[in-house]
Parts: sequence; structure tokens; C-alpha cells
Amino acid sequence: MFSVAVVEDDPITLDIITDALETKLDAVVYPFTRSKFARDFLLQQTSESISLIISDQVMPDYDGLSLLKTCHSSGLNVPFLLITADPNKDLVMEARKLQVSGFLAKPLNMEELIQKSKEAVSQTN
Repeated sequence: MFSVAVVEDDPITLDIITDALETKLDAVVYPFTRSKFARDFLLQQTSESISLIISDQVMPDYDGLSLLKTCHSSGLNVPFLLITADPNKDLVMEARKLQVSGFLAKPLNMEELIQKSKEAVSQTN
């Protein structure tokens, strides 16, 4: 079992992701619709307390890559999956520099989400 922080400003999408992770992977999920609250939570985590972060890119307050930078600067280096509806070249290049573990395109495919989550977590174990 592992723990996942999910940051998605659309509550319906967040519920679908949370349900998929809990039922298919038996994961403990920390869901956030507000990136500001997610940022505060992530600043208190370690690689022992959180196994994976899944974040939307476009959100109010902090976008996905800003959250990733915050995690890195606080010493939290765990797999990070980025959800985006617009995987443009600049975003992909910036994300690769920041060592994003993978991308999930919107509309989300839950099987792909589960598979990429498993792969990301298994690479750190």
C-alpha cells in the first residue's frame, strides 16, 4: 500500500481519480481541490509519508510545475505525475527538466492513470 497526494481543481475529476486509486491500488489518497492547501500539506511530507504526487497543471494559485518546484526545494523528491489538457512542447521540456515521472492527458483514462501510478511508485522501491 502507498499514499498519494492528488491535486485537481475539478472536484468531479478529483473524485474519479481518488476512487480509482483507492479501489484499484488500495492507496491512501490525500485529495486536494485547492493547490494552496496541497502545497501546505506537501511541505510537511517526506518520502516516507508520501509515495506519489499526481497534479493537474492548470489551477488557480499554484500550477503543477510550481508544486513540483516547491517539493524539490523542500527536499521532497517523490514520483510526480502531471495531468494536462495541453501538453505543449515548452511545458513538456520544462517538466522533463524538473524530472516529472510522467504525463496524463485529459480527458483522463483511468487504466492509464493506474498503470503510470504503479510504474512511478515501483521505480522508487
